[in-house]
Amino acid sequence: MPQQSITPADAPVYLVQLTDSHLFADPQGTLLGMNTRDSLQRVIDKVVEEQPRIDLLLATGDLSQDGAEHSYRCFRDLTARLGAPARWLAGNHDEPLPMEQVAQGSELLDPQVDIGNWRILMLNSAVPGAVPGVLDEGQLELLTRSLDEAPERHHLICFHHQPVAIGCAWMAPIGLRNADELFDRLKGYPQVRALLWGHIHQEWDQVRDGVRLLASPSTCIQFEPHSEDFKVGEQAPGYRWLRLHADGAIETGVSRVTDFEFTVDYAGDGY
Repeated sequence: MPQQSITPADAPVYLVQLTDSHLFADPQGTLLGMNTRDSLQRVIDKVVEEQPRIDLLLATGDLSQDGAEHSYRCFRDLTARLGAPARWLAGNHDEPLPMEQVAQGSELLDPQVDIGNWRILMLNSAVPGAVPGVLDEGQLELLTRSLDEAPERHHLICFHHQPVAIGCAWMAPIGLRNADELFDRLKGYPQVRALLWGHIHQEWDQVRDGVRLLASPSTCIQFEPHSEDFKVGEQAPGYRWLRLHADGAIETGVSRVTDFEFTVDYAGDGY
């Protein structure tokens, strides 16, 4: 059963998405020269400054770069400052067992939450040992069951890998491999309002068949939009905020840290 929220059905739901933090157990761990713990702290500072109310925090994968249990504890502890309930899902860099150990006894990995007039569904597209993603039959059945059970609730469906082409040729082979099957499952369910994912380290906002398609900046390094080959962008780390209204309308935007300087170290640890 999904968790029930005390948010009134006619009230907007306030969400924050943090994605692709790529934390290390080592506080000094860097990704292409960026200290990912410092950059996450800077983003959280920005969230605290801008978001006085957060009903739910969504962490959409690659919380960790090294898969160490301590990196997940660090993510949990840093985001606790936001004072909001949270839901996590796995990305291709995450390790399921350490993630589960840190989440044990909490609702962090519960896949469904009903809040206001909405249902938030967290699907696992990560494939152990692989970079591309797949929503296996169990995840697709969870999706269908959720939609069948709650036709009256607007749905926001979250996972890690991009289900559409984003204009970056190098990322095309490492997206969601069975995206066509996902979109086929969504047909006939008008309560699906949006899909939200991470993985691409850049902002994305389009509409397909009436469904909003959203992706967001990483809290660490960014990937240059429309790049043929792998390229780190100069954009600053950031997060996405969402307002989910009772009538199904969505307000959303991206906010990035300011006064941020970073020089890419291609000789350092690779992505």
